[in-house]
Amino acid sequence: MTEAGTVPPAISFPDSCIGADPHKSLEELTKAIEEKSDCAEYYCQRAYAQILLQNYNDAVLDAKRSLELQPNNASAFLRKGEAEFHLQNYSSAEESFRKGQMLDTSTPTFPTWIKRCEEKLNVSAEEQLTNNQQASPKYRHDWYQTESQIIITVMIKNVQKNNVHVQLSERELTIDMNLPSGENYSLNLHLLHTILPDQSVLKVLSTKVEIKLKKTEAIRWETLEGKADSQVKHFTPESMHKYPSSSHYTKNWDKLVVEIKEEEKNEKLEGDAALNQLFQQIYSDGNDEVKRAMNKSFMESGGTVLSTNWTDVGKKKVEVNPPDDMEWKKF
Repeated sequence: MTEAGTVPPAISFPDSCIGADPHKSLEELTKAIEEKSDCAEYYCQRAYAQILLQNYNDAVLDAKRSLELQPNNASAFLRKGEAEFHLQNYSSAEESFRKGQMLDTSTPTFPTWIKRCEEKLNVSAEEQLTNNQQASPKYRHDWYQTESQIIITVMIKNVQKNNVHVQLSERELTIDMNLPSGENYSLNLHLLHTILPDQSVLKVLSTKVEIKLKKTEAIRWETLEGKADSQVKHFTPESMHKYPSSSHYTKNWDKLVVEIKEEEKNEKLEGDAALNQLFQQIYSDGNDEVKRAMNKSFMESGGTVLSTNWTDVGKKKVEVNPPDDMEWKKF
C-alpha cells in the first residue's frame, strides 16, 4: 500500500495481455495515465492497443507523447512507425523505424518493417513515374506564323496520308490520325483568330504532319488558341524584324544579331533553310515592285508561288501551283 500523497509506481502491461483483449487494455491504460500522466511506458503501451483497434491516428499521438517523456524509447519509435505505416505515411514510418533501430540493434522487427517501407516507397515511386508518363503527351505539336499563315507541325513519323483526317472551320481545327503503331492521335484546337479553311494546306511528310492555315487578316497572333482580343496587333515594318514564335512573348531579332553573328558566319545552311535565307535576301535587297510582287504572289497562291516580276503578277491573280510531289488540299 502506498503512503498518502505519493504517486503509485508504473504497472507493466505486457504485449501479450494487450493483444489478448485490446479493448480492456485500452480502458485500463487510460485509467493508469490519469493517475500517472508522466509515464512514457503507459503511452507506449496504449499506442499498441490503439494499433490493434485500428485507431492509428490516436496511436501516433500516444507514441509521440511517450517519446516526449522518454526520447530514447525504442518501443515508442516502433509503435509510431507501425501506426504511420498503416496510415500509408511510409516515409515517416521508415524514419521512425530507423531511429528505433539505432536505439535497439538486436531486435529483428525494425529491419523487417524498414524493408516493408522501402518496398511501398518503391512501388509508389514507380506508380508516380507511370502516371507522369501517361499524363505527358507522347507526341508534341508546335506552331509559328508568317504574315499570311499559321503553320502547325505535329511531330509524328511515317504516317500514311490516307490515315490523316482534318476538319477545319473558321475558328476550329481537328486532326485525327491512325498511327502505324495502331494508336489513334487526336488534336483539337480552338483558334485565336479566324482562318480561311478553303485556302489551307495539309502536308504529310515522313517525319511530321504540317498544316498551313491561311489567315483572314495580316495580324500577329499572340497565341495559337484562345479568345480573340479586340486589341489586335498588325504586322508592321518593325514587327517583321521579330522572330516568329509560338511562345507568349517575342524576341527582338535585331537585339540578337550581335550574339549570333559569329555563329551565322560559320554556319552552312542547307535545304529549306538555305532557300528561305535566299528569299529573305532577295526581299531585303529588292525595290518596291519586287516586294509587292513577292507579297502578292505568295498570299494569292497560298504560299506555293513566289515571284519577283510585278509586271507579270500585277495583272492577274496568282493561281495555286504546288510542287509535283505535294498536293493542294481544300478543307
